[in-house]
Amino acid sequence: MAGKKRPPTALAEPEVAAAAEEEEAAAKPAPAAEAPAKKKKLAMERKKQRKEIDKERHRQSAESDAAAAKPKQPAEVAPEAAAAAAPPPVIPVVSGPGLHMNVFRDLASPEASQREAAAEALVAELRQVQVAHEKGGRKEGESEAEGGDGSSRMEAEKDDGLENCAPSVRYAIRRLIRGISSSREFARQGFALGLAVVLESIHAISVEAIMKLIPNLLEYSASMRGPEAKDNLLGRLFGYGSIVRSGRVSGQWAHEEGSPIVKDFVDEVVKLGSKKRYLTEPAVAVILDLAGKLPEEAIISEILEAPSVQDWFNRATDAGDPDALYLALKLQEKTNAQKEIFGKLLPYPFSPEGFFAEEHLLSIAACFKESTFCLPRIHSLWLVITDMLVREAASQSDIATSSSKKHKKNKKGSSSEDTKKNLHTFCEVIIEGTLLLSSHDRKHLAFNILLNLLPRLSPSSIQVILSSKVVHGLMDVLSNESSWLHNAGQHFLKELVSLVSDDNDRRVAVITNLQKYTGGRFDCMTKTRTVKDLVAKFRSGQDCLCLVQSLMSLFVDESSVTDEPSDQSQTTDENSEVGSMEDKDLFGQGSADLLKSWIVTTIPCVLKNLKLTSKGNSLTDSEMVKCIEEKFLVQTEVLKFLAVQGLFSASLGYEVTSFELHEKFKWPKPAISTSIRNECIEQLQFLIEDAQKDEALHISEVKSNDLGFYFMRFINTLCNIPSVSLFRTLSSNDDNAFKKLLDVESLLFYEERKVGPGLDSTKMHAMRYLLIQLLLQVLLHPDEYWEAAIDVTICCKKSFPSIVQNDKSSGQPSNEGVEVFNEDGPGKSNKDGPEEHNDDASEDSNEDGPLEFMDVLVQTFLSVLPHVSGPVCFSIEQVFRVVCDEITETGLLDMLRVVKIDLKGSCRQSGSDDDEDDACVDIEDDDETIVEDAEVGDTDSAADGLDEEMDDDSADEVDEGQDDLKESVAHESKDGDVAEVTKDGDDSDDSDGMDDDAMFRIDPYIARIFKERNLPGSETKQSQLMRFKLRVLTLLEIYLQRNTGNNLVLEVYSFLMQAFVKSHSADGSEQFKQRIGGILQKRIFKAKDYPKGDGVELSTLESLLEKALKLASRSRYTMVASVAQNAAFWLLKIINSKSHSKQELVSVVEKFQYILTDYFNNKKSRLKLGFVKEAVRRNPWIGEELFGFVLQKIGCTKAEYRRVQTLELVDCILKSWAGDDSSASKVLKKHLSQLCELIQEVLTKIPENKSRRQEVRRFCTRVLQTVTKLNLKDRFQKKLNPETLSLCEAQLGAAFVRFQK
Repeated sequence: MAGKKRPPTALAEPEVAAAAEEEEAAAKPAPAAEAPAKKKKLAMERKKQRKEIDKERHRQSAESDAAAAKPKQPAEVAPEAAAAAAPPPVIPVVSGPGLHMNVFRDLASPEASQREAAAEALVAELRQVQVAHEKGGRKEGESEAEGGDGSSRMEAEKDDGLENCAPSVRYAIRRLIRGISSSREFARQGFALGLAVVLESIHAISVEAIMKLIPNLLEYSASMRGPEAKDNLLGRLFGYGSIVRSGRVSGQWAHEEGSPIVKDFVDEVVKLGSKKRYLTEPAVAVILDLAGKLPEEAIISEILEAPSVQDWFNRATDAGDPDALYLALKLQEKTNAQKEIFGKLLPYPFSPEGFFAEEHLLSIAACFKESTFCLPRIHSLWLVITDMLVREAASQSDIATSSSKKHKKNKKGSSSEDTKKNLHTFCEVIIEGTLLLSSHDRKHLAFNILLNLLPRLSPSSIQVILSSKVVHGLMDVLSNESSWLHNAGQHFLKELVSLVSDDNDRRVAVITNLQKYTGGRFDCMTKTRTVKDLVAKFRSGQDCLCLVQSLMSLFVDESSVTDEPSDQSQTTDENSEVGSMEDKDLFGQGSADLLKSWIVTTIPCVLKNLKLTSKGNSLTDSEMVKCIEEKFLVQTEVLKFLAVQGLFSASLGYEVTSFELHEKFKWPKPAISTSIRNECIEQLQFLIEDAQKDEALHISEVKSNDLGFYFMRFINTLCNIPSVSLFRTLSSNDDNAFKKLLDVESLLFYEERKVGPGLDSTKMHAMRYLLIQLLLQVLLHPDEYWEAAIDVTICCKKSFPSIVQNDKSSGQPSNEGVEVFNEDGPGKSNKDGPEEHNDDASEDSNEDGPLEFMDVLVQTFLSVLPHVSGPVCFSIEQVFRVVCDEITETGLLDMLRVVKIDLKGSCRQSGSDDDEDDACVDIEDDDETIVEDAEVGDTDSAADGLDEEMDDDSADEVDEGQDDLKESVAHESKDGDVAEVTKDGDDSDDSDGMDDDAMFRIDPYIARIFKERNLPGSETKQSQLMRFKLRVLTLLEIYLQRNTGNNLVLEVYSFLMQAFVKSHSADGSEQFKQRIGGILQKRIFKAKDYPKGDGVELSTLESLLEKALKLASRSRYTMVASVAQNAAFWLLKIINSKSHSKQELVSVVEKFQYILTDYFNNKKSRLKLGFVKEAVRRNPWIGEELFGFVLQKIGCTKAEYRRVQTLELVDCILKSWAGDDSSASKVLKKHLSQLCELIQEVLTKIPENKSRRQEVRRFCTRVLQTVTKLNLKDRFQKKLNPETLSLCEAQLGAAFVRFQK
């Protein structure tokens, strides 16, 4: 029945016709013409009929075999009884051996275990059938043939070489051969397995017969196309593989002397492999599988010397056949044959050195190029090549290890060199010269080969394969995202990073090569973070030290960089995307400096991976000490490198040995450029700054890890080596400053160790690091900072007299030529050069003491802050933090004036001496003027402002014309006096209303800002001035943190408020606005302490309060108004802290009355009554004084909204009296009449707006409640006239009725 499942015990009834029909239908091509189609149809019909005949014949043969295997029945048993005992034909039950259908079905199972079980069951059944067939004898077989039908006779007539096999075995063989051509599920694998085990188990099957039967059953012709042709070819290949796996070929050759079976089989396989390209490599695998079962002499005589193989080898070099080369290498590995039987594929005699020779690799380069046909899979040839390269290294290493001790090092060294040579030649000829210069597919293949090599190579070998061309090719691929190779490049980079992530030496090798051949710009050019992420993986002290030392070696020795070709296009072909011209220029002459710059920048960054703060508080003291010592070790190595390369040069040669330090120092043979030396000095400054920041984490057990001390001693030591000198010759001034900085720092260090922990020790420590930073600044900028450096050394001696005494007692000669404090402060030096006199005497003759010391120190700070680097600013901040308590008013005012400086007309206000007597200039003037101009629309003033801007621009152009003259004068000046030079110049900003003398006399430290020329790409004058202001604000914030209760805070507030307002009115920097606003809010208004005592005059507070109130009521800037309101609250808090009488506070109340009058009468007023209400809530006495005034003025208010808002103010004043009924009653009695009039007026002009009307009624109700509470009900009612009474009854309703009861 159709659809009925066959029982598992059913005998084999081959049903391959339907499957064959389906396969034929699938493989049947569409006819191109009628005649060919008809012929093909007839051929297919004949094939179908032939299969049906075979099916019927196999069924009958299976039944006859089953009947012959049954035991003979007794004679007395009748045939009818035997027939009755036979099973029904639909579900036959077999008691003897037979072939079951389910084994073929299970051979195609996806499960490997199920396929293996099916193969074992098939072998077991066929073995039983074959044994039964052989026992039956030939006679019975002949009788069966004579008595059988026509199909059986046709089976016997077939000359397929399987005459000795049972019909079931014949059927199974044919079924298995057809099955290996099926692409259904895992049929090909399962049926090949079944064929192999059947051939291995049943020796009656002839191997020659199977070799003939496979191509007969799996027909193929050149005209065949589509899946049928592919399936038949693959079926043949799997069939030959099964024959080899069965071991019958090798076994037959071993038993039959002179048997041609191996050569015949190899010829068939080679012939099959030549039909299609995709068959060649698996055909080689079949031959190699056979070779593995043969002895060495058989491989040479039967395989290598086979005509087909020899012909193949001879054609392979010219044709570029990777499979032939693969076969030759594998057979050479198995036989180690030293015969000239491999054609040109292998050198004769064979050796790894000969194979990897440049000449031989060039001859077989075509074979490597053609191996890309199987991408994305890598051809097996490359696995052999990889093994040869790696195995060569291992074998040579073993030879070196097993050799005698005398020659051990020599052999090991030679083996390493030979391995590197082979690897280098292979990469240069094949990877770089063949694959990378070819198509995209071959570039992709090159990257895959390198990925296979990398995990098995040593770090030194990794540097060989990551050559210049490989890195440039990778960069070319990654820099072009539109290329389809971009994904391949990303994959290579990802795998490369993954391979080296856990090995420091490999990681260092990759980082070094990637950066060496890209000028330190690999990440930039490829738009990745590869190098940065690899550097970040160095976390321990030893790991970081390994990377630092490698980068130092790369910095000093760059011969490999200059030897490499610089043309990026060498790694591209006509189909590759060529980088931009800017990218190509990268690999030119400037590449070395770019690489040096990257090394100088990266080496200090390694220390960031060792930050102790990232580990939290989980470390014990001993662990912390160990971590600090490890970091200090890395810091010293980095410091020595930067100092040697940045500050010094060797007079003779490029190497210097220090016997005192027991170290050898090297310099690059090409002279280091000035820009690289400057970068080294800058990185030194950052390194010392970081060390100073990390000192807060150092515990008491670590005392010797003072990086600043180590640096100064290191500088002293190198200066004392005769063959080492500073990288440039210092001028007399710079040389004097350099020596004094060294001497004073040394004195401070020993004094710091002597005095022990404390405030003085902290001051000395901060001063020492400032001296170190100034020393580097003097070397970095010739003839610019020597004055400031000398002034700081003098300040140190005046602040710490003990170091002067120690200097005298030690007998050290004092350096001559020290500048003393003059009346003009820093920046004013003697034109005739430094005076020769004793430093100590000059300092002792100065009688001003600490006052002058702090003024000069502040002036020195201000003179260097505009242009010094960030680390110097940090050191200045640390010094200022410990000495700011001693600052004088003069020094503080000098700092505050800087905040108000502007490059335009506002400089006039900040620089005028008249402003010093006044607490501050009119804060609201600029803001108020802008508001009025904006609202009135004064076009004349706008035009005037535009004209002023044009005048300023023209003046700037004249200034630029004078810059060259002034710069030449500056260079000729020996004392570096910026102020004097600028005085001689003629450029002056006419818009300032001041000449140069006046400007520089007020602000000598910004003279350079006005003098400097704006070069393309450089900072503008405004940006330099803004940076200066921000740095001074940092110092002011430090002062406010420690001195919030000082009376000078009022001065700070006044100047900061002016600068804050001007920054808004002049459209200043947003950062500057936020910074000043934050300091005012956090450090002054919200500080825990505030100025107190008799030192603060009330008149000053009143003046400041008046300006704050005007800003709060008139400023059009929300932030300015908010800050002004908080300022008013803060000033009122200070006023309240002083015991003033009411008469003295009248003027304070008048200030509030003024802004309220403006609010009532002027629409331009921006006063928020919420501010006044808050002031009343905090200061009830102000409400008492304003109560009558507000009642009087509220009626004059024209705007309904403001009148209703004022009612809320009155209500707030009434609420502020809570708890003080006596004073409230007195005030209310005095103003009862005005209150009644107010109620009458507001109820008469009741608003139409619902919410405002409710607010008016609510106010009147609260007034009635307050009057009742203060027992003034009777007086209030007497003051009410009849009209007001009726209005209250009409508008207030029940609330007024309750009041009357």
